[in-house]
Amino acid sequence: MLKRKLALVPVALAGLVLWLYSAPSFADSQARIVRLSSVDGNVQIDRNTGQGFERAFLNLPVTQGVKLRIKGEGRAEVEFEDGSTLRLASDTEVEFPQLALLESGSKTSSVNLAAGTAYVNFAGAKNDQLTLTFGREKLDFNRPAHLRVELARIDAAVAVFKGDVQLETSTGTLALGKNQTANFDFRKDDKCEVAKNINPNPFDEWDKEQEKYHQRYTIASNNYSPFAYGSSDMAYYGNFFNAPGYGMMWQPYFAGAGWDPFMDGAWAFSPGMGYGWVSAYPWGWTPYHYGSWMFLPGHGWAWQPGGAWSAFAAVPRVVNPPHNFVMPQAPTGAGRSTIVVNRGPVSTPAGHSANKLVVRNNSAGLGIPRGSVDHLTKVSESVQQGGQVTTKIHSAPVMNPPSRSSSAASSSSGNRGRAQPTSGSNSAGPRAMPSPSPGSRVGAGPARPGR
Repeated sequence: MLKRKLALVPVALAGLVLWLYSAPSFADSQARIVRLSSVDGNVQIDRNTGQGFERAFLNLPVTQGVKLRIKGEGRAEVEFEDGSTLRLASDTEVEFPQLALLESGSKTSSVNLAAGTAYVNFAGAKNDQLTLTFGREKLDFNRPAHLRVELARIDAAVAVFKGDVQLETSTGTLALGKNQTANFDFRKDDKCEVAKNINPNPFDEWDKEQEKYHQRYTIASNNYSPFAYGSSDMAYYGNFFNAPGYGMMWQPYFAGAGWDPFMDGAWAFSPGMGYGWVSAYPWGWTPYHYGSWMFLPGHGWAWQPGGAWSAFAAVPRVVNPPHNFVMPQAPTGAGRSTIVVNRGPVSTPAGHSANKLVVRNNSAGLGIPRGSVDHLTKVSESVQQGGQVTTKIHSAPVMNPPSRSSSAASSSSGNRGRAQPTSGSNSAGPRAMPSPSPGSRVGAGPARPGR
């Protein structure tokens, strides 16, 4: 095992040197990544790999210059380091022109909305800045705010649910506050009218459900990670425990003796850095960029915080693996294709029931829509005893406009045999992606087609 670890060092150093020499003069902006934290339905991503738009999946890192496109009735969420979120509704396209880390340590982010509907919930961390542009207008976030932006071909609207923002228009600067809506008419030289009310949108309820989830499960005293993003998913899908001789460890629910942290995911290519591991698990962000995975006799695999945050790591640090564990290895000679690894079980709908789920041991939360099952601790105990449990799920699907029903039908047709998206699902993970060529073997096991 020691030889294997040492063998990875030259590869990691070579990747770092390649990145340093290939990055532009504002290299610090390239060091930042934000998280694709929820994927529902037909979501596509252009990661500057030369492949154009590809199918997006959960936990992909979003870097400067990346584009996201939501087709039909898809939905997605992007989570920033401080827990701020950008939620994208159907038929929406955005780009991230800047994700910069300033010399002062502050972070500045810019998002360009090209079309569709976006919800921004800005946490307002000290000295951090966010701008959102649409058409010829620009929103500046310096303090906590929650709003919705709708952009169509001939008009646009900015509705503020909470807080206040500065809106730079073609005719000047406008301060927009809570329960106000700025309406733009592009046919009249971007004429802007401010209304003291907010008209509802079909996706408002979905946005509220996601925000409630984060508020409920985000750990207030997040002292195990340098950043806030990913903390709500870790709180929902697992728990910390004190392991004698090791200290505080975290473990996902539904992780039995036969489970390991690399059973489900994908190898994804990033320009300048090569292949990196992307976990398919809904909690699989922080534990794969920070800390160590450790095998504890009598407990199985658990995660321990500590060390430095790694934006672009091939795999996280692994400590004390069992003798039969095979360390996952990044693919070579695979071009820039995404390589899928599907080795573990997944929780699935119970027959044709829309509100029941079969939760399986060693699924580690895979297949459970976030926030949809109550008391996961108790469910996990039952699964450990019986191997699987059928449980109720709670979901609040978005009521979509009737005029878009045909798009919804075409979007869902590609998911036959899989759980259909709900307000909290992450359905477009690596299992929904094409499998690699027959006979290929990646990581600790064979890649299989999505289920």
